[in-house]
Amino acid sequence: MERPADVGALTEVLRGGGYLADRGLATSVFVALSLNRPLLLEGEVGVGKTEVAKVLAAVFGRKLIRLQCYEGIDTNQALYEWDYARQMLYIRALSEREVDDDQAVDKVFGPKFLLERPLLEAVRAGDRAVLLVDEVDRADDEFEAFLLEVLSDFQITIPEIGTITAEQPPLVILTSNRTRELHDALKRRCLYHWVGYPSAERELEIVLIHEPDVSQVLARKVVAAVNRLRELDLAKPPGVAETIDWVRTLGVLGETDLDPSTIEDTLGAVIKERDDFELVREHVGHITGS
Repeated sequence: MERPADVGALTEVLRGGGYLADRGLATSVFVALSLNRPLLLEGEVGVGKTEVAKVLAAVFGRKLIRLQCYEGIDTNQALYEWDYARQMLYIRALSEREVDDDQAVDKVFGPKFLLERPLLEAVRAGDRAVLLVDEVDRADDEFEAFLLEVLSDFQITIPEIGTITAEQPPLVILTSNRTRELHDALKRRCLYHWVGYPSAERELEIVLIHEPDVSQVLARKVVAAVNRLRELDLAKPPGVAETIDWVRTLGVLGETDLDPSTIEDTLGAVIKERDDFELVREHVGHITGS
């Protein structure tokens, strides 16, 4: 699919993929596509940052390549590794056949034994891919610096093979939950957008897109209850993903209303911390609007 002509067209394309983007987010994505710039999305957990990359890959027919960041991730896990087990088998086979010429030995570090990790795969795929660098704030400073270098040039040098360069860069979406502050150098390399909680009306529309069979009355009550939950001093306020999960849970149980008893029974769909459980139970009446 070709890049949409304007922000409005992109908004409709995303809607067709099941994602309701507000004007600000759609504009950021449109500019990122137009300028081949990475887009950094920050926001609360569960507001749809990761989903943006998934939907973009789906609607544009690109391959989604996901690099999940975590504490301790290193360059090999993100870039490439050698398949040591196969290399050892190959070397053993050479020794059994008493082959020791240089060309045979050079093959040990050839493309056949190279294991692509997400960054190398994305550079090779170029603009046929969407690269999702998920939860980049969980990685350490050294990895962030390495990532900045890759995103600046979209080329990777493998000493045994040579330099691999993307003819056209992939669309890159980075997400962060702000567990730590990212360095200014990485932010300057990227376009930036903060993804906040949607308005109640937009959240209702999102729920109805994902769960079209639910009654609008029940969906509206769930959205209102979630918005009241966010007003409490919770360690982990529920995101849009939890709103959808709550509606699905009620549907599985055949519930048609959201009363205090139902909230008590289904709270695990929307609250994921024990201390939050206790706080919510003290405010059940407030959550139901009574």
